[in-house]
Amino acid sequence: MEESSNRPSDDAATQLTPEQRDIHRLKLVEAALYVAGRPLSLNELCSVLGTRSKIKAASLAKRLMQEYAARNTALEILELKDERYVLQLKAEFTPLVKRLVNRPLLSVGPLKTLAYIAYRQPVSQKRVVEVRGQHAYGHIKLLKDMGLVAAVRNGRTMALRTTDYFADYFGLSQDIAVMKRELKRVFGEADKTEQPL
Repeated sequence: MEESSNRPSDDAATQLTPEQRDIHRLKLVEAALYVAGRPLSLNELCSVLGTRSKIKAASLAKRLMQEYAARNTALEILELKDERYVLQLKAEFTPLVKRLVNRPLLSVGPLKTLAYIAYRQPVSQKRVVEVRGQHAYGHIKLLKDMGLVAAVRNGRTMALRTTDYFADYFGLSQDIAVMKRELKRVFGEADKTEQPL
Protein backbone atom coordinates (compact mmCIF):
# COMPACT_ATOMS: atom_id res chain seq x y z
CA MET A 1 0.00 0.00 0.00
CA GLU A 2 1.64 3.22 -1.14
CA GLU A 3 -0.72 5.92 0.09
CA SER A 4 -1.52 6.47 3.74
CA SER A 5 -5.22 5.98 4.51
CA ASN A 6 -5.39 8.51 7.33
CA ARG A 7 -4.22 11.62 5.50
CA PRO A 8 -6.73 14.48 5.77
CA SER A 9 -6.46 15.36 2.07
CA ASP A 10 -7.22 11.84 0.79
CA ASP A 11 -10.81 12.65 -0.19
CA ALA A 12 -9.71 15.71 -2.15
CA ALA A 13 -6.73 13.87 -3.62
CA THR A 14 -8.93 11.08 -5.04
CA GLN A 15 -10.86 13.74 -7.03
CA LEU A 16 -7.68 14.89 -8.78
CA THR A 17 -6.45 13.77 -12.18
CA PRO A 18 -3.00 12.09 -12.22
CA GLU A 19 -1.46 15.35 -13.50
CA GLN A 20 -3.14 17.39 -10.75
CA ARG A 21 -2.03 14.81 -8.16
CA ASP A 22 1.60 15.18 -9.31
CA ILE A 23 1.37 18.98 -9.09
CA HIS A 24 -0.15 18.64 -5.60
CA ARG A 25 2.71 16.33 -4.54
CA LEU A 26 5.32 18.75 -5.92
CA LYS A 27 3.72 21.51 -3.86
CA LEU A 28 3.86 19.27 -0.77
CA VAL A 29 7.58 18.65 -1.27
CA GLU A 30 8.17 22.38 -1.77
CA ALA A 31 6.13 23.23 1.35
CA ALA A 32 8.00 20.65 3.44
CA LEU A 33 11.42 21.93 2.34
CA TYR A 34 10.39 25.54 2.95
CA VAL A 35 8.91 24.96 6.41
CA ALA A 36 11.74 22.70 7.59
CA GLY A 37 14.45 25.24 6.80
CA ARG A 38 16.96 22.39 6.83
CA PRO A 39 17.76 19.36 4.67
CA LEU A 40 15.09 16.66 4.65
CA SER A 41 15.73 12.97 4.13
CA LEU A 42 13.74 10.83 1.71
CA ASN A 43 12.07 9.21 4.72
CA GLU A 44 10.84 12.62 5.87
CA LEU A 45 9.60 13.48 2.37
CA CYS A 46 7.87 10.09 2.14
CA SER A 47 6.09 10.85 5.41
CA VAL A 48 4.84 14.20 4.08
CA LEU A 49 3.75 12.63 0.80
CA GLY A 50 2.05 9.70 2.51
CA THR A 51 4.04 7.16 0.52
CA ARG A 52 6.58 4.45 1.26
CA SER A 53 8.21 4.84 -2.14
CA LYS A 54 11.58 6.56 -1.79
CA ILE A 55 11.88 6.38 -5.58
CA LYS A 56 8.69 8.44 -5.96
CA ALA A 57 9.82 10.97 -3.31
CA ALA A 58 13.28 11.31 -4.91
CA SER A 59 11.72 11.70 -8.36
CA LEU A 60 9.48 14.53 -7.13
CA ALA A 61 12.35 16.26 -5.29
CA LYS A 62 14.57 16.07 -8.40
CA ARG A 63 11.76 17.37 -10.60
CA LEU A 64 11.22 20.29 -8.23
CA MET A 65 14.98 20.89 -8.18
CA GLN A 66 14.95 21.17 -11.99
CA GLU A 67 11.97 23.54 -11.88
CA TYR A 68 13.81 25.83 -9.46
CA ALA A 69 16.92 25.76 -11.67
CA ALA A 70 14.79 26.68 -14.72
CA ARG A 71 13.13 29.58 -12.82
CA ASN A 72 16.55 31.16 -12.19
CA THR A 73 15.48 32.76 -8.89
CA ALA A 74 17.43 33.53 -5.71
CA LEU A 75 16.36 30.15 -4.28
CA GLU A 76 17.66 26.71 -5.15
CA ILE A 77 17.01 23.11 -4.18
CA LEU A 78 20.11 21.01 -3.70
CA GLU A 79 20.54 17.27 -3.39
CA LEU A 80 22.97 16.50 -0.58
CA LYS A 81 24.70 13.22 0.19
CA ASP A 82 22.71 10.55 2.03
CA GLU A 83 19.63 11.26 -0.10
CA ARG A 84 18.76 14.59 1.53
CA TYR A 85 17.30 17.67 -0.13
CA VAL A 86 17.36 21.33 0.94
CA LEU A 87 15.68 24.53 -0.22
CA GLN A 88 18.03 27.45 0.36
CA LEU A 89 19.09 30.90 -0.73
CA LYS A 90 21.79 30.87 -3.40
CA ALA A 91 25.19 31.67 -1.92
CA GLU A 92 25.69 34.89 -3.90
CA PHE A 93 22.59 36.46 -2.28
CA THR A 94 23.41 35.60 1.35
CA PRO A 95 25.80 38.51 2.04
CA LEU A 96 23.35 40.94 0.45
CA VAL A 97 20.39 40.03 2.68
CA LYS A 98 21.87 38.54 5.85
CA ARG A 99 21.36 41.81 7.77
CA LEU A 100 17.59 41.31 7.38
CA VAL A 101 17.57 38.14 9.45
CA ASN A 102 15.58 39.04 12.58
CA ARG A 103 17.15 36.91 15.24
CA PRO A 104 20.44 35.07 15.05
CA LEU A 105 20.52 31.48 16.25
CA LEU A 106 23.37 32.32 18.67
CA SER A 107 25.10 35.39 20.00
CA VAL A 108 28.68 36.02 18.91
CA GLY A 109 30.44 34.27 21.83
CA PRO A 110 28.67 30.89 21.61
CA LEU A 111 28.83 31.09 17.79
CA LYS A 112 32.64 31.48 17.91
CA THR A 113 32.87 28.55 20.33
CA LEU A 114 30.68 26.47 18.01
CA ALA A 115 32.84 27.41 15.01
CA TYR A 116 35.99 26.40 16.90
CA ILE A 117 34.48 23.03 17.88
CA ALA A 118 33.22 22.39 14.33
CA TYR A 119 36.57 23.18 12.75
CA ARG A 120 38.74 21.34 15.31
CA GLN A 121 36.48 18.37 16.10
CA PRO A 122 36.81 16.06 17.79
CA VAL A 123 38.32 18.43 20.34
CA SER A 124 38.60 18.16 24.11
CA GLN A 125 36.46 20.41 26.24
CA LYS A 126 39.66 21.37 28.08
CA ARG A 127 41.22 22.62 24.84
CA VAL A 128 38.09 24.62 23.94
CA VAL A 129 38.18 26.32 27.35
CA GLU A 130 41.93 27.03 27.00
CA VAL A 131 41.34 28.73 23.64
CA ARG A 132 37.96 30.38 24.26
CA GLY A 133 38.24 31.14 27.99
CA GLN A 134 36.22 30.14 31.08
CA HIS A 135 32.99 31.46 29.56
CA ALA A 136 33.21 28.55 27.09
CA TYR A 137 31.75 26.23 29.75
CA GLY A 138 28.47 28.12 29.48
CA HIS A 139 28.69 28.16 25.68
CA ILE A 140 29.25 24.39 25.57
CA LYS A 141 26.26 23.75 27.85
CA LEU A 142 24.08 25.96 25.63
CA LEU A 143 25.30 24.25 22.45
CA LYS A 144 24.64 20.81 23.94
CA ASP A 145 21.16 21.89 25.11
CA MET A 146 20.41 23.11 21.57
CA GLY A 147 21.52 19.78 20.11
CA LEU A 148 24.32 21.34 18.06
CA VAL A 149 27.20 19.72 19.96
CA ALA A 150 27.61 16.28 21.53
CA ALA A 151 30.13 15.30 24.22
CA VAL A 152 31.73 11.89 24.78
CA ARG A 153 33.85 11.14 27.82
CA ASN A 154 37.51 10.78 26.86
CA GLY A 155 39.55 9.99 29.95
CA ARG A 156 39.21 12.87 32.42
CA THR A 157 37.79 15.30 29.88
CA MET A 158 35.02 15.38 27.30
CA ALA A 159 35.57 15.15 23.55
CA LEU A 160 33.28 17.55 21.71
CA ARG A 161 31.93 17.20 18.18
CA THR A 162 29.07 18.61 16.19
CA THR A 163 25.85 16.68 15.68
CA ASP A 164 23.97 15.73 12.52
CA TYR A 165 21.45 18.42 13.47
CA PHE A 166 24.28 21.00 13.33
CA ALA A 167 25.21 19.83 9.82
CA ASP A 168 21.59 19.93 8.67
CA TYR A 169 20.88 23.31 10.23
CA PHE A 170 23.87 24.97 8.57
CA GLY A 171 23.56 23.01 5.31
CA LEU A 172 26.90 21.25 5.75
CA SER A 173 27.99 17.69 5.04
CA GLN A 174 27.65 15.21 7.89
CA ASP A 175 31.02 13.77 6.88
CA ILE A 176 33.52 15.51 9.20
CA ALA A 177 36.37 15.75 6.64
CA VAL A 178 34.05 17.24 4.00
CA MET A 179 32.47 19.55 6.61
CA LYS A 180 35.89 20.90 7.60
CA ARG A 181 36.66 21.71 3.94
CA GLU A 182 33.28 23.45 3.61
CA LEU A 183 33.94 25.45 6.80
CA LYS A 184 37.41 26.43 5.58
CA ARG A 185 35.82 27.78 2.39
CA VAL A 186 33.10 29.63 4.37
CA PHE A 187 35.63 31.13 6.80
CA GLY A 188 37.82 32.17 3.85
CA GLU A 189 34.89 33.92 2.15
CA ALA A 190 33.95 35.61 5.44
CA ASP A 191 37.51 36.94 5.82
CA LYS A 192 37.33 38.45 2.32
CA THR A 193 34.00 40.19 3.01
CA GLU A 194 35.35 41.61 6.31
CA GLN A 195 38.29 43.34 4.58
CA PRO A 196 37.97 47.16 4.54
CA LEU A 197 37.34 48.72 1.14
